[in-house]
Amino acid sequence: MIRLMDTIINGVEIDCLSGNERHGDFRAFGGGLTGPIPATDFPLESGNSFHPHLTSSERLVRWSNSDNHVADKMNFRTRFYKPAMLGLAAILFCVVAQMQARLNVDRKELGLTRVDPLQNAPPVLAFTTVALGSFRGLIANALWMRLNDLQLDDKYFEMVQLSDWITKLQPHMVAVWQFQAWNMAYNVSVKFKSHEDRWRWVERGIELLRDEGLHYNPHETLLYHELSWLFQFKIGAYMDDAHMLYKLRWAQEMQGVLGGRPDFKELLDPTTPEAKERARKLREIYKMDPEIVRKVDEEYGPFDWRLPDAHAVYWAELGRIYGRPEDQERLRRSIYQTLRQMMFRGGALDSSITNVANVTEQNFILWPNLDQVPTISAWYEKMIAEETNNPHGLQQNMENAHKNFLKEAVPFLYEFGREKQAQYWFNYVKTIYTNAFVGKEAGMSLDDYAVSQVATDINETDPNKIEAAILGMFDWEFICLIRDNDAQAANYENMAKKIWTYYHQKITGASTPRMGLKPIEQLQQFELKKLLNPQTGLSSQARAILLSKLGLPPPQAPPPAAAPGPAAAAGP
Repeated sequence: MIRLMDTIINGVEIDCLSGNERHGDFRAFGGGLTGPIPATDFPLESGNSFHPHLTSSERLVRWSNSDNHVADKMNFRTRFYKPAMLGLAAILFCVVAQMQARLNVDRKELGLTRVDPLQNAPPVLAFTTVALGSFRGLIANALWMRLNDLQLDDKYFEMVQLSDWITKLQPHMVAVWQFQAWNMAYNVSVKFKSHEDRWRWVERGIELLRDEGLHYNPHETLLYHELSWLFQFKIGAYMDDAHMLYKLRWAQEMQGVLGGRPDFKELLDPTTPEAKERARKLREIYKMDPEIVRKVDEEYGPFDWRLPDAHAVYWAELGRIYGRPEDQERLRRSIYQTLRQMMFRGGALDSSITNVANVTEQNFILWPNLDQVPTISAWYEKMIAEETNNPHGLQQNMENAHKNFLKEAVPFLYEFGREKQAQYWFNYVKTIYTNAFVGKEAGMSLDDYAVSQVATDINETDPNKIEAAILGMFDWEFICLIRDNDAQAANYENMAKKIWTYYHQKITGASTPRMGLKPIEQLQQFELKKLLNPQTGLSSQARAILLSKLGLPPPQAPPPAAAPGPAAAAGP
């Protein structure tokens, strides 16, 4: 082989039998090269010297030995390089495994990752979720696109299950929590004719945000606002045919937890088994902090905690405490809008009026909470002051809202016989807002303005305002009886009944459960019981006169507590 290579290199023809060299022209590779190749043209390895006295065979042998030396070096490097890299990878893998275990514990404690398996999911989806692992987001995106398609097709029930899967795949995706709660409370609920079935879906939307959404996202301001909105509008407003049932069912739940006016000392430091159970329900079931409940009641109240308004303010305030700085303006607007609504329907029947501890459909009536007017006005002024130093604030909007609130409060105070308070706030709004009364209202006296507003309210279709106007008429009826002005009392009673009849004629064709009022006799009896209440009603002398005018017997004192009988006596 060496001789053959020498023939190719130097053009030396070798007799393979004799071993003798024969020099001559050699045309290598088809004659591309002619003649012997000079030895100097042979490429030498680094470190090799050229020896002209050596034959070409000897030079080839020397070159081959040098190449073998380099190859040995390369083989040595190859043999040890791969094992060394494998060993290093194994060491690093062990180190990472130790660190990953600690990282997994930290991620679970900090709530950074949710890998709960899907419940009731099709096998293909469940398997894909586990198989893809960190690609769960891709599955969530696919489900989200499918969810949008179902919404366009009005397939709301199918959307409930898909949304549940998405929230489990991506629990920090706020938009899904908002969408799912809205879908349950607004879209799915109205598909049922039964008001009880509707209430279950509305309450499920509340529970979804309160128990799950905020659990995974305790600092998301938008979720607090969404929850506050459900209390403020879905339950608190009158846009749903079943709104009165929503209010009643929520009041019944809260009666056994907070009641109308909670005993905060007992709530914060319960001593009896009953008090401890109420505190447990408040914390564990309704996810409410008793200390913050007390703070909200002191700052914005007093509230009747059986009504949705108090809870709308609570969750908005909780969002201001724990939520992100972004979108805080929404929460603040939610608070003052709810406070304004509370003036129209912020009072509910309590046990001191009806002498019963349970809220029922018969004794549950909403009425204006006029005691809140000073508190609500002060809160408006506080928000206006906060906007003064805000270059992008809403000071003018806040001022308009405050002005309109006071202009609405004055007629209500007047209707319910609080003429001194009505005069005070009438003068107050004219003083701080010089443009409060313009056009026909400019120069009006309190009497003229109040009467004109009552006439305006009667022509509206807001059941809260109409019912408040009727209750105000009955209030004036009983005040006139006490003043021995029977004719004027009869006029107020007739006016109240005419307003009730006129309103129901006006809403003919609309939904009676949504827009209808309580029976006129029930409204009249409610106002009478409120005035006869010893704790919150008239003085004892006024109560006695009113009972005499109406031909009613004086209220009987409750019987004394029975002494323990023999069966209750201690044994020997």
